[in-house]
Amino acid sequence: MAQPGNGTVPGSTGGHRRGAAVRGPAGRVATMTESAETPEGRRPRKRMSYGEGREALLNAAVRVVARGGLRKLTYRAVAEEAGATHGLVVHHFGSRDALIEEALAHSVRDSLNRSALETGTGKVADFSVGLSEMVTADPDTQAFQYELLLESRRRPELLPQIRVLYDEYFDATERELSRMIPGDASRSLTRLVFAALDGLVLHQLVMGEPEVTDAALEELRTLLRLLHANGGEGDAGAVADAGADAATDPGD
Repeated sequence: MAQPGNGTVPGSTGGHRRGAAVRGPAGRVATMTESAETPEGRRPRKRMSYGEGREALLNAAVRVVARGGLRKLTYRAVAEEAGATHGLVVHHFGSRDALIEEALAHSVRDSLNRSALETGTGKVADFSVGLSEMVTADPDTQAFQYELLLESRRRPELLPQIRVLYDEYFDATERELSRMIPGDASRSLTRLVFAALDGLVLHQLVMGEPEVTDAALEELRTLLRLLHANGGEGDAGAVADAGADAATDPGD
C-alpha cells in the first residue's frame, strides 16, 4: 500500500506542510494528507480494536481469495480490502501460511454458526435450516473454502489443515445425526449426509437456485425421518431403502 508522502508538492521549491491545502482537479481543495492516504478506489483506513481488527482481516482474506483465488492473497491485498495497514496484517499473522490457516478455520466456524448444521435439538425438521440463506447471504465464505480445496490438489501442503478443519464439519454432522437417529450415526452415514449438503452448497454457489437447495434438503429430511422410524438399523443401507419408500411415503 502506498504510504503518505513527505508533504511537498512535486516540482515545488518551498514545499508544503503536511495537511496544507492544495488545489486539485476541477478546483477541488484537499489536504496533502487526504490526497496521499485515501486515493480513489482504495478503502479508507479506520481504527479498530485488536479483536475487531483480526476478524476484519480474516474476512478480508476470505473475500480476496473468493474473488481472485489463492494466488491473489497477499498482505497488501488483504490490507487494502480491510482498509488497514500492511503492518497490521503482519502483526496479527506473521506469515502468509498462518493467514491461510486461520482464515480457513474462521470460515468453517462461520459456516457452522450460520447453517444450523448442529442445532442440538435432535429434531429432523431443524436439520440444516437456513443453509440456502447462508449461501445467498455470504457466497464468498463458501467460494473461499472450495478455492482452497481445489488449490490443495496443486499444493499438497495445504491438505493436512483442510482435513483437520473439515473434520469439524464431519463431527458436527455426526453429533446431530446421533441425536436424531437411535444409536450413534456411523462414519459412512455421516459422510453420505455431509456430501449431500456439500454438493447442494456448491450447486447453489455456481447455479443459484436456492429453491432447489431447499427442496433437496426437505427430501433429505424425509429420508432421515424414515431412518429414525426404522430404528437407525443399517445406517447408509437404511437410507437407500428409505429412499425407495419415500416415493410412496413422504413422511411428516
